[in-house]
Amino acid sequence: MSVDSFLHPASPQAGALTPIHAPDNAHGWWRSAVIYQVYPRSFRDMNGDGIGDLAGITAEMPQLAELNVDAVWLSPFYRSPQRDAGYDVSDYCDVDPIFGTLGDFDGMVAEANRLGLRVIVDLVPNHCSDQHRDFRAALAAGPGSPERDMFIFRDGQGAEGNEPPNNWQSHFGGSAWTRTTEPDGSPGQWYLHLFDSSQPDFNWDNQAVHDEFERILRFWLDRGVSGFRVDVAHALVKAPGLPAWGGRADGASSDGFPGHEAPMFGQPALHDVYRAWRRILEEYGPDRILCAEASVELPRLAHWVRPDEMHQAFNFPYLHAGLDLPRLRHVVTESLTCLDAVGAPSTWVLSNHDVVRHATRFGYDWSGPRDGDGIGPLDPQPDEELGRTRAAAASLFMLGLPGGAYLYQGEELGLPDGIDIPDRQRQDPTFARSGGARLGRDGCRVPLPWKASERHGGFGDGDAPWLPQPESFAKLARDAQAGDPSSHLNLYRRMLTVRRELDLGRGSLAWAEEWCTASSLAFLNGDILVAMNIGTDPLDLPAGEVVLRSSSSGYGEDDQQFALGSGETVWLRMSAEATGG
Repeated sequence: MSVDSFLHPASPQAGALTPIHAPDNAHGWWRSAVIYQVYPRSFRDMNGDGIGDLAGITAEMPQLAELNVDAVWLSPFYRSPQRDAGYDVSDYCDVDPIFGTLGDFDGMVAEANRLGLRVIVDLVPNHCSDQHRDFRAALAAGPGSPERDMFIFRDGQGAEGNEPPNNWQSHFGGSAWTRTTEPDGSPGQWYLHLFDSSQPDFNWDNQAVHDEFERILRFWLDRGVSGFRVDVAHALVKAPGLPAWGGRADGASSDGFPGHEAPMFGQPALHDVYRAWRRILEEYGPDRILCAEASVELPRLAHWVRPDEMHQAFNFPYLHAGLDLPRLRHVVTESLTCLDAVGAPSTWVLSNHDVVRHATRFGYDWSGPRDGDGIGPLDPQPDEELGRTRAAAASLFMLGLPGGAYLYQGEELGLPDGIDIPDRQRQDPTFARSGGARLGRDGCRVPLPWKASERHGGFGDGDAPWLPQPESFAKLARDAQAGDPSSHLNLYRRMLTVRRELDLGRGSLAWAEEWCTASSLAFLNGDILVAMNIGTDPLDLPAGEVVLRSSSSGYGEDDQQFALGSGETVWLRMSAEATGG
């Protein structure tokens, strides 16, 4: 069914259709891929130290292949002091011993390839660890040296240089500047860190920084990776002169995305960096990809995925839309429209390692958190069953959309956030730098449960996991769900299998206007009607074959009509007559 057929008058049975996106026939596995994010610290612990490792990922890789995903994206596993869970890198070309060795990495890639999976790795180019050899050399070399020019050092303001060079703030709270101490004990220059003080920002005005990261790209491409997810891709280049910023302290707009004028984000020279990287990847073949973690609003997201730049960019506006259905419709429409204009696919995501899991976010009666920022106290407690029901509905809706999709480990189990983590066990630097005002991201990073009856939920049989698991994890363990046809896990298995069989990621989209309201949303992808109802009352839909539904609400389905229950999504196969074809 092509989108052209939607231009003909539709039958009264289907109602009016508004075409938005035509089928995607362009080359590239990534255009419709489902990519599964692995957070290595919390996936599976094979050596018993309480921290997940590469051997654990390798051991459970068949479970991921069984889900019918296309690729695995790994959060950082590089050498690191682990001040920010590996996003403070001390050596970009080695594996931290807590995760294993380069040999373990090679074995993991080989196992993934054997199972038909690709491996994408995180790249952290905005900043490194203060233990990185280049930063240590910069501190030793002193002001004005080539070593210091690898980073952003500046003299302080005021008569004694006691004030930071400008008013920029760290994303983790407090000033984005830290003052150094010279070898003789006297106060020295200040260095910039948009995140933790242990994460100095690189100076991307220096060609030596470009050369170093091109070396790093080739190192991992030579080891067989299929691409890179680029951390804070919008932040590498800073405005000349580092001018003061009069907007929000962290450079964001009131909508949570970097403002147009923020001097620490979105600078034009960024795109030259990614054009150079794209050329390197193309030397290795057409199937290697770059994905931008670029926190920018629509339609500017399209600037990152022009034909000679990134292949994909994370769609944060979609994540932040939550279950605000009019907003969600706007985001889907604008995403497909602006990305189609540059020949790029959209991506869709509901959870990741930086936000409250959507099974928790959706467990509120709308008086609690809705946009997924995951940094404030979660009070009152969410309804876990309600959250899981809505999470299933939202996931089935998302996976019916054309384009690529990213899944976060454990969402296929319907896991909630770990909310009740004792303060003494919290490890996210956001918690410490904000004095506990912001809980940080530990809740979504709690280690996974694999076997309900085993110690630590089968995560590992040695030390306690690095973050405590909620009691509810036991009943949600993978083995407890595997044999239950109605489980969250088996719903994910079915929806990913059917999505691939129907090639929905390459499909089209037309809004089914009759069911697009404040409490329901529906679209046609080919001959599949995808409809979601978050209202309190059942929603009557036209006749069609029920391909998949997110829950068994008790509302009937027959040859005449299907009633969609509250908090439910369905995929219905429609006749040609019903779609106007």
